[in-house]
Amino acid sequence: MATLRDIKNRITSVQSTRQITRTMEMVATARIRRAQDRIENARPYALAMSEVLGNVCANAGESISHPLLAGRDERRRVTIIAVTSDRGLAGAFNSNIIRMTEKMMAEVEAEGVEAELITVGRKALRYFRYRGIEPVISMTGLSDNPTYEAACSICKYVIEQYESGETDGVYVLFNRFKNVADQVPERHQLLPIEQQVLTDAEKTAEASGRTLEYIFEPDANVVLESLLPTYVEALVYRSLLESAASEHGARRTAMKSATDNATEMIGSLTRTYNRARQAAITTEIAEIVGGAAALEDAG
Repeated sequence: MATLRDIKNRITSVQSTRQITRTMEMVATARIRRAQDRIENARPYALAMSEVLGNVCANAGESISHPLLAGRDERRRVTIIAVTSDRGLAGAFNSNIIRMTEKMMAEVEAEGVEAELITVGRKALRYFRYRGIEPVISMTGLSDNPTYEAACSICKYVIEQYESGETDGVYVLFNRFKNVADQVPERHQLLPIEQQVLTDAEKTAEASGRTLEYIFEPDANVVLESLLPTYVEALVYRSLLESAASEHGARRTAMKSATDNATEMIGSLTRTYNRARQAAITTEIAEIVGGAAALEDAG
């Protein structure tokens, strides 16, 4: 049975842990707001990009052709971009993406297709490197504060690989920020750009009521040659921002749960300590009374 000192030391240890988890919860809460602001600030750019793409596609008609739009009849290699965090203590935030990545790699390899990996965040890098899978590109130190330059460097590689035929498909796996308490793991196809994306962009442009008639110089394909890579860069950057906000939300939820559990444990240990202390006091009183009675009988 644990002594009073052991229980008291345990209470002190849990109180110290609760102080740490509460501090991390407060830090994550503060960072969530900044991450949300970055997403909201990037949203008008993404909407404008989609609107311009829709207008160009609507005016170009059937003449649209671009390497990033061309699908492959047979796939030999696909590129998977796994976006995780640099730090842990965020619940299932990282493990969800890692499991999804492993599942997708197993699926494509079962079809006889080679899978190459790009990781963002130390958690994915360490996990796959430990299992003997070396990413072709690994980025660390920016999971909670992504930059557009990082997104451009990733896109430059995958676009070059796709246009040269070295890879036949590019996918990005990340956690989408739904709200502070809910993050949804998602998989998006970056390349080839799906025809449905262009169709939705055209519908969005028509619904906005700001459809414009463009005069292409020299032609629509040259315009798309510049527009489509920028569109892919915007998608990757948005994925990084969504993941950053999701990381802070997941860490806040995990740390709040840990703080609540620590508070409950402290209450339970305190009750145990009080019962043990009361039992010790009762035993001492009984021993004193018994000793006094024995002295009276001896006298």
